[in-house]
Amino acid sequence: MLHTTTNFESIRSLLGRESAGGDGTVRGWLRTVRHAKEVSFLDVSDGSCMDGMQVVANGETEGYESVVRRLTTGCAIEARGEVVESPGKGQRFELHAKQVELVGPAGEEYPLQKKRHSFEFLRTIAHLRPRTNTIGAVLRVRNAASMAIHEFFQREEFLYLHTPIVTASDAEGAGELFRVSTLPEDDPPRDEDGRIDYAQDFFGRPTFLTVSGQLEAEIGALALSRVYTFGPTFRAENSNTARHLAEFWMVEPEAAFCNLDGLADLAERFLKSVFSDVLDRCEDDMAFFEKRIEEQAITRMRTVIDKPFERIPYREVVSILESSGESFEFPVGFGLDLQSEHERWLTEKHVGCPVVVTDWPAEIKAFYMYRNDDDETVAAMDVLVGGVGEIIGGSQREHRLDVLEQAICAQGLPVDDYWWYLDLRRHGSVPHAGFGLGFERIVQFMTGMANIRDVIPFPRTPGQAEF
Repeated sequence: MLHTTTNFESIRSLLGRESAGGDGTVRGWLRTVRHAKEVSFLDVSDGSCMDGMQVVANGETEGYESVVRRLTTGCAIEARGEVVESPGKGQRFELHAKQVELVGPAGEEYPLQKKRHSFEFLRTIAHLRPRTNTIGAVLRVRNAASMAIHEFFQREEFLYLHTPIVTASDAEGAGELFRVSTLPEDDPPRDEDGRIDYAQDFFGRPTFLTVSGQLEAEIGALALSRVYTFGPTFRAENSNTARHLAEFWMVEPEAAFCNLDGLADLAERFLKSVFSDVLDRCEDDMAFFEKRIEEQAITRMRTVIDKPFERIPYREVVSILESSGESFEFPVGFGLDLQSEHERWLTEKHVGCPVVVTDWPAEIKAFYMYRNDDDETVAAMDVLVGGVGEIIGGSQREHRLDVLEQAICAQGLPVDDYWWYLDLRRHGSVPHAGFGLGFERIVQFMTGMANIRDVIPFPRTPGQAEF
């Protein structure tokens, strides 16, 4: 009889027992099935760990002829029996089944077979790809990283703040926004000038999916001192590269009474803590990535954990790159953004450890960043790591009302839309700072996965919104 309670041992727990012996129940999906003359070997996975558990069934197993001999890859089963030492290589225990039940059959066209499938193909079956070794491991690392992030900020006394997904402002000023509207598509109301009248829309004004929770997080920081957001963000950028998603998750802490140096300290502690926790919790998964995906996966993480971060001002970075003798594809010069090739050369060849690039030209950074005394740069930072380049971007926020107003106007943004943001500078304003971390980028770095679409369960990209 099938047991539908959640109170049972996972395969991870069964394999983690101190010794063999005793009864056990395995529930999961068949990765492979091998039928010999009088015995069958079932490789069962429940997603709790990298390893499956081998279930051995024979003529003494209840349901052997009627169930076991008819099983195929992809079937869901429940097997009950005795946990014994396994004679097979690479596995501690196996289950000698007393009873096997078919919970859910798999059709003849079940697409996941015992062969290596391309990641491109797996994206077309995202509803089944978590059953593969690689994507299952990605999702376990993603889970461990999520927990590590929350635990770090809780230890640091940051409050978890839920910022809105629907917003009326463009935090980045980039204009790549998804519009949210309930107006009829075929005949929307128009104003006197013939433009769509958003005053009649659900929120009474144009609204969008957020690109960042930062501005609202500043509200929290200027009352609660330390807050962080961790949620979905959206960008309508028509990009099909391996580094971009239209829907992605962002981690954004904000701290009051904090300057750029304090923010860089926080970012370094944060990355070291999260990477260390993931290595501890996902040892088998990370070993898999290092063996099958990226041979330097663990080494790169160890570099972040073990080595102090180097801090170099942007102006000095430009000089270093210009005198490097390297033939870069993209130009280098003051006022130009750094490209991935520059970032990786700096971290991997020049310094050999993570680098915090500080004090960027104001003209290539957002309006809310603190203007330095030279009136040419802002107190911004990018944290660069080997393998991917930028992994964190942040800044000290402009807390001076007059300077902030000038910056908003200089970038051609509507001042009225930021009335409350400016109001924060009128009432008890203090120096404060924060950064943003693209969560998928950090999972990509940990796992070595080449395409960001393979580190999120359901990728949203131009022309793709299945599943």
